[in-house]
Amino acid sequence: MYAIIEDSGTQIKVSEGDVIEIDHREGEEGSTLLFDKVLAIGDNSSDDAARVGRPYLDGASVSAEVVEEFKTDKLHVIKFKRRKGYRRKIGHRQDMLRVKIDSISG
Repeated sequence: MYAIIEDSGTQIKVSEGDVIEIDHREGEEGSTLLFDKVLAIGDNSSDDAARVGRPYLDGASVSAEVVEEFKTDKLHVIKFKRRKGYRRKIGHRQDMLRVKIDSISG
């Protein structure tokens, strides 16, 4: 069974047992998150078509357990203007959550 969920403006296809990376939010390791913006649910083993919401499926949800908080690799941003002696280099590391999908209901 799989589901397509919406989180922070992105659509993610998930199955039970998948480990995905999402934007950071409140929650500590071991806590449970509930995704209620489910766009579609389907089953790989059957020939039935997937159920698609308009835009979301009523009563469908996906629960996940927070595995860890981490930061992404550093992204360097460089500003440069030729012949002016202007150079700026800054870096950014985004806070993220790694979660494991426990169950898909709906």
